[in-house]
Amino acid sequence: MRKKAVLSAVLSLLLLGSFTACDSNTGSGEPNPQTQVQEVDGMKIYTPNSSNVKKLGRTYELEDSLWLTFSGSGAEFSFNGTKATVTIEGDDNAASADKDNQARVAIYLNGERVVDEMINQPSQKFEVLNTDTAQDCTVSIVKLSETAMSTVGISEIAVESDEGIKPTPAKDLFIEFIGDSITCGYGVDDEDKEHKFSTSTEDVTKAYAYKTAKALDADYSMVSISGYGIISGYSDGTKKVSSQTLPRYYKKLGFSYGSYKEQRPMEIDWDFGSYTPDLIVINLGTNDDSYTQNDTEKQQEYCDSYVKFLKTVRENNPDSKILCTLGVMGDRLFPMVEKAVSTYSEETGDKNISTMKFDPQDPADGYAADWHPTAATHDKAAAKLTEEIKSLLDLS
Repeated sequence: MRKKAVLSAVLSLLLLGSFTACDSNTGSGEPNPQTQVQEVDGMKIYTPNSSNVKKLGRTYELEDSLWLTFSGSGAEFSFNGTKATVTIEGDDNAASADKDNQARVAIYLNGERVVDEMINQPSQKFEVLNTDTAQDCTVSIVKLSETAMSTVGISEIAVESDEGIKPTPAKDLFIEFIGDSITCGYGVDDEDKEHKFSTSTEDVTKAYAYKTAKALDADYSMVSISGYGIISGYSDGTKKVSSQTLPRYYKKLGFSYGSYKEQRPMEIDWDFGSYTPDLIVINLGTNDDSYTQNDTEKQQEYCDSYVKFLKTVRENNPDSKILCTLGVMGDRLFPMVEKAVSTYSEETGDKNISTMKFDPQDPADGYAADWHPTAATHDKAAAKLTEEIKSLLDLS
């Protein structure tokens, strides 16, 4: 079961609405001052925090905003009302002329995507609902693009509602996905293999991990960065790209070349008490394979480092099942994944871990940007992973 953040609420007699204390996941490392719910022109205005939204993935309360870093991070809430707006703040890439590195954000109303925008200004307000008749609503804010090139903050949620907003209930199942560009949904909206990277064509919701979470009605967290591996990032095969390794940032809020409110996510330690995954799916090795290729010594280095990473994951998630996968963009290193899991289990006695090989992408399903998986390939991968998880967790 997941650990729940401890919340407290203090009734105010001076202002409409409630004042709620945030959890320990704040910019200062200490509980934030109580956050006021204001009312302006009939709209209740909130700063998102644990008391009024369900956090999606790794997020961070920073200077009256909820900071979103990794793909799929966001917030979700419900309310009954007639109007709703969401204000998103960009990081220092937002005003950049390089549109390929701006954040892409989606907002859903009752499961329908009503906003899909690139964040190209310091602050942008989006209308989510405007109707004359009050209705029950669930609003989901999801960062579609990855952490390295773009981070954003949710600074304000405003609703016209008698009762205001509240977090949606936690799901019975929580899955963390650790991966690379495949998990991020790299290029999935651009089915031309000759095209290169752009945050505008990334959409984590069309990738296998997000699809698997939805199929299992699970809450999720993505810890993924394009081009990253266990021992090397994407390489020409001659030089190890040791700076682009996911284990370096696994215990951090994220990684980004930019900053938000003068802070960078790799400078902030992740609070592993924020949630406890029932299952952790690791899908790392595609970029390592570009470096190791058929070199057995390099492959063994990958295996040895994989074992070390498994120990780190287990140290921070003592009760989670772990499933190690590989294969969508090539399965040459999968035997080393199996060897790493076997070695890890022998060294630690931990049997709460298993492996699964994805089917390599089929040319008949096409290729997205930079030869990445198409939505059709992601659908197949999600279907296989979903069935594996059902069996692993004995889900009906």
